[in-house]
Amino acid sequence: MSRHAAQRRVTAPDIAARKGGDPIVALTSYHAHTARLADPHVDILLVGDSVGMVLYGHGSTLPVTLETMILHGRVVAGATERALVVVDMPFGSYEESPQQAFRNAARVMKETGCGAVKLEGGARMAETIHFLVERGVPVMAHIGLTPQSVNALGGFKVQGREEAQWTTIEKDARAVAEAGAFCVVVEAVAEPLARRITESVPIPTIGIGASPACDGQILVMEDMLGLNPSPPKFVKTYARLAEAIEGAIATYAQEVRTRAFPDERHVYGMKTRT
Repeated sequence: MSRHAAQRRVTAPDIAARKGGDPIVALTSYHAHTARLADPHVDILLVGDSVGMVLYGHGSTLPVTLETMILHGRVVAGATERALVVVDMPFGSYEESPQQAFRNAARVMKETGCGAVKLEGGARMAETIHFLVERGVPVMAHIGLTPQSVNALGGFKVQGREEAQWTTIEKDARAVAEAGAFCVVVEAVAEPLARRITESVPIPTIGIGASPACDGQILVMEDMLGLNPSPPKFVKTYARLAEAIEGAIATYAQEVRTRAFPDERHVYGMKTRT
């Protein structure tokens, strides 16, 4: 029997019901082995389009394709049993119209087995969010710093550090909630504004560079594991895996060059005849 066989997978309505309750734990994941490790400990695994930067070395999320998201989404969903798996809709796959968004979101859900999709944008995407939700596609919204809009924003800039920006961001939060999103990621938003949004909207807020008052938190897994040499300010590093990995590789290389590896424990002998 599976070690998690008695546990039901977390659903979008489960997350929505956590508003004001126990904090929601979320991480990104793009591959099977990290998904399996995280699954017992988190509520949400986001297959983010950050995969383009984290695994493929792109300078932004913009080059990521729908096929790439489906590939990684299928792997993460297949490797997990408990966490709600959410797959990012990549740039260009949903902005044109609600109909385009539904076609692509339906494909994502069919081909990955995920429980929800995420898309960026506040009030401008409210109609699309409503269209998807009405047709059975749970939507995680994303406001504040929206990485797919990096060119329009002029870079990865913190939002809401001037009160003149607050009204627009608050309207975005209310719009996605009213449209039916089950939760909303609030990214790189000044702490007082993120706190105020959390207190004012009826759906859970998932903070990343936002506020401890948010209903949950999310980080890019590779950032918090210490694999990114230059993580954003909002990242707390919980491990130093880059150093550990490089050290292990250096030791391996040395042992191969000195013929210390493989030794007799790592090779096969002949069968003995009886």
